[in-house]
Amino acid sequence: MADSLLRSQISSPCSTTALLSPVFVNSSSSSRVSGKPRGLGFSCNSFRQRYSRFAHLKAHAQEVAPEESQSKEPKWWERNAGPNMIDVHSTQEFLDALRDAGDRLVIVEFYGTWCASCRALFPKLCRTVQEHPEILFLKVNFDENKPMCKRLNVRVLPFFHFYRGADGQLESFSCSLAKFQKIKDAIAIHNTERCSIGPPVGVGDLNLLDTPGSQ
Repeated sequence: MADSLLRSQISSPCSTTALLSPVFVNSSSSSRVSGKPRGLGFSCNSFRQRYSRFAHLKAHAQEVAPEESQSKEPKWWERNAGPNMIDVHSTQEFLDALRDAGDRLVIVEFYGTWCASCRALFPKLCRTVQEHPEILFLKVNFDENKPMCKRLNVRVLPFFHFYRGADGQLESFSCSLAKFQKIKDAIAIHNTERCSIGPPVGVGDLNLLDTPGSQ
């Protein structure tokens, strides 16, 4: 709003450009006023008042602009539903998250920022995250982690992996909003109380760190 007000002030007939272009009467005229502008219709006080108002509006716009930029909402894929939802930015972060999860069920979502199905499914996934604080949800941006995703056979989006402790990868499948029940059914099967014997297996013998650009 401040910007539009500024634009209206600048483009108004009383702009500073017009005020700084005085019209002098020809020296041969009988009504000559030597060295003084004529026909402006504005006093010096009027000019000062308008210039002061313009400067005030400009300063106000500069104060409002940072506030407006700070109030911008994050993009849909930048939102997290809770502390049990984590963004993964590298192969090492992915492996560390699986290792540190211990015996918790880990659900990994592979998504693309450009993927309409990923965006449509995301709000429902966030509600599931809030309903299951005991489950760790990992978000993997496909474009940021292409070598790793290819090694994990992620060929369609959104795609989901389920991991748990010493059992390693339990299952994987693609899922859209219309088939979200698949995720709920998988949670019901794999989120039962259990104690794994041995350390978390993660991706097993698959060596993800050998892929170019995985770091």
